[in-house]
Amino acid sequence: MSKEIRVRFAPSPTGHLHIGGARSALFNYLLAKNTGGTFVLRIEDTDQARNVDTATEKLMDSLKWLGLNWDESIDTEAGEYGPYRSMDRVGLYKEYIQQLLNENKAYYCYMTEEELEAEREAQKARGEMPKYSGRDRDLTEDQRAAYEAKGIQPVVRFRVTEGQTITFNDSVREEVSFESDGIGDFVIARKDGVPMYNFAVVIDDHLMKISHVIRGEEHLSNTPRQIMLFQAFGWEVPTFAHASLILNADRQKMSKRDESIIQFVEQYKDLGYMPEAIVNFLALLGWSPVGEEEIFTLEELSEQFSLDRVSKAPAVFDMDKLAWMNNQYIKNADLDTVVDLALPHLIASGVVSEELSEDRLEWTRRLIGLYQEQMQYGAEIVKLTEQFFKKDVDYTDDAREVLAEEQVPEVLTQFAKELDEVETFTVPDIKKAIKATQKATGQKGKKLFMPIRAAVSGQTHGPELGDTIELLGKAVVGARLKAAVEK
Repeated sequence: MSKEIRVRFAPSPTGHLHIGGARSALFNYLLAKNTGGTFVLRIEDTDQARNVDTATEKLMDSLKWLGLNWDESIDTEAGEYGPYRSMDRVGLYKEYIQQLLNENKAYYCYMTEEELEAEREAQKARGEMPKYSGRDRDLTEDQRAAYEAKGIQPVVRFRVTEGQTITFNDSVREEVSFESDGIGDFVIARKDGVPMYNFAVVIDDHLMKISHVIRGEEHLSNTPRQIMLFQAFGWEVPTFAHASLILNADRQKMSKRDESIIQFVEQYKDLGYMPEAIVNFLALLGWSPVGEEEIFTLEELSEQFSLDRVSKAPAVFDMDKLAWMNNQYIKNADLDTVVDLALPHLIASGVVSEELSEDRLEWTRRLIGLYQEQMQYGAEIVKLTEQFFKKDVDYTDDAREVLAEEQVPEVLTQFAKELDEVETFTVPDIKKAIKATQKATGQKGKKLFMPIRAAVSGQTHGPELGDTIELLGKAVVGARLKAAVEK
């Protein structure tokens, strides 16, 4: 690539960072890092009615959490390309709108919402694709004056050339064409003079020297409008790349009401997912690395990323695959990191105090570490460890079957006796008690270990038995062994 690579992620501050937006941000970031380019974060806030006061801060926090740090944005020195918030650039947009009006490439349209709606309904009734008819395309000065005398505020529409084919080479989708007759003259400025997205984004991309526009396939229909605006100003058109749609597990287009998928980055953070896993997973939604490897650091992704390996085939968002991937990261993390993910959930559930003594904190750290191998995300620790915070154990069906075996009373009674005699209730002494139980009863393997596990935990599978017993404590274990024998 000969020219400097400058890419941008330009979200609207209307809510939390959606996973689709996060993937677009990631692809832009990776291309910039791979080529030594610049990653720009721009806030597209021209749709004032939909903006949420705290959304910009939340968007930026989520990007930082993912490690997608930008080179230029509203929190950096503006330099020659700022400001980076659209509403801070309105005066600049108006100059370019006026230029198009002066060159007769745009015009004022006085149709009311009611008239436009009636026009659309009439077109539908005739079986036509609804679009603006062009009624005000060639108004005379007298006609304009008459509308203004009535106090009607106009919008500004771009004059689309009829019979034009807009063709561009998409880095993902290859050659793409649109017919201008199916688009119609579109609005570039609202009645209050604030520009529409498709206009503002073109001005910003040109003035900020954006070389590549990487975004989701849902933006593909915006591209011909933007290309026509670039051409109207005589500007170079950036390289477009439209990543595939993200589908749910049923291979249906994902909607924001789809409850089968957690959709916002902040939710994953709150649930105790690791940002490295989210980044890794999102990168593989529509991009394929060389080879079979699936686990990558952000730096490794930056080294490998290229647009020619982004697929135009839809990507399926598999929550189970994400949970598996997050588990891989948790298993390889240090204990402090895992505690940071899990402890807040134990506190929030009320089973652990926010103000922990040194001994209790160490006990809780060991408990979390006990489940590090199987934990898929931080919040899961509450369900995994619930047996440690209950007086009475709940038996699974498998545990009940094990406890019904004929050797169980003898094994549990003997084990309880051996535990009573240990000097310190630690893993080494607990293992000695199990060994002594084996010797006294002649039982071994599953016939020995499964009844003990079932009695103390209510389950037939779990982490290290010795550690489990030690963390439960001598009194709890003794009571549970007695209860299991009695039942």
